[in-house]
Amino acid sequence: MHEDELLEAEAAHLRDLQVSITAVEADVDERTVEAALRPRSLDEVVGQARVRTQLGLVLEAARRRERPPDHVLLSGPPGLGKTTLAMIIAAEMGAPLRLTSGPAITHAGDLAAILSGLNHGDVLFVDELHRMSRPAEEMLYLAMEDFRVDVVIGKGPGATAIPLDIPPFTLVGATTRAGLLPGPLRDRFGFTGQLEFYEAAELDLIVHRSAGLLGLPLEADGAAEIASRSRGTPRVANRLLRRVRDYAQVRADGVITLEVARAALELYEVDELGLDRLDRAVLDALCVRFDGGPVGVSTLAVAVGEERETVEEVAEPFLVRRGFLARTPRGRVATPAAWAHLGLGTPSGSLGPGGDATLFED
Repeated sequence: MHEDELLEAEAAHLRDLQVSITAVEADVDERTVEAALRPRSLDEVVGQARVRTQLGLVLEAARRRERPPDHVLLSGPPGLGKTTLAMIIAAEMGAPLRLTSGPAITHAGDLAAILSGLNHGDVLFVDELHRMSRPAEEMLYLAMEDFRVDVVIGKGPGATAIPLDIPPFTLVGATTRAGLLPGPLRDRFGFTGQLEFYEAAELDLIVHRSAGLLGLPLEADGAAEIASRSRGTPRVANRLLRRVRDYAQVRADGVITLEVARAALELYEVDELGLDRLDRAVLDALCVRFDGGPVGVSTLAVAVGEERETVEEVAEPFLVRRGFLARTPRGRVATPAAWAHLGLGTPSGSLGPGGDATLFED
């Protein structure tokens, strides 16, 4: 009996391991698909016409001078293409791309190791630049301006700074919170591009392009439905397209029509305005449990069972942009549009036209 139990436990372990491997393979496949959908050149980029034109001039001028382009700062909400543009910059210049992120650079030595490994003309992409440590940030000033770093050997009075020259390179920094970057760091970027949310027509083109790359049969009204629920973000549009593809292949004939898109997005809890489960949970808690607010974001996060940062950085920006939620000095407040979207009507104490205008202040 004991041996049977051991065999059963081993079999269960193997099943769990197989499930884990399958999950990892699926995750890798998703990342591979997402990477394949990225534009490879500025000509393939849909939308962001102003940034695309400006960046194209910067890169063309650098090619004619046969020098690395100026450092580039890309700012804007997540999912708008900052990483994609960094890859395009490297591709357009025919240069290798080195990738890292601000949180990964915790010490000046980490940055020195990265910079010392660069070659002439390399493109260094630092995601979440605003989260880089202060010592590394100060080292970056000198590297960006004079292409050298001072490596400190030893500690205390006997410490010695050894200057280390690094070849000219291009830093591409990406940030979702440009206001957190110190002025001296921002000033060292030769070009700053502010990425904006996409229009529905632009997202429609992106959905059609991605469907073509994936070989998916897609009708025009199905693409328009996906685009309209994509929160102005290409990353969301491509993610929703892949989920609708799954639904079409399993529960329909494989063709993404308007009916198939609506049924799939309803199944995945994405409503007609692009609100997902978390968005509606925040609005429901705000309107139903707290009578429209004002309520603190920490209390709101506890009410929906999420971390404060998740509510503040994932749900709130979209809800504010859609006009469903207002950030006020006293807390978060639901707007009449939020009550109407949830089908709750408008209570007398809610924030509405003619109400206290000071509540709209951040």
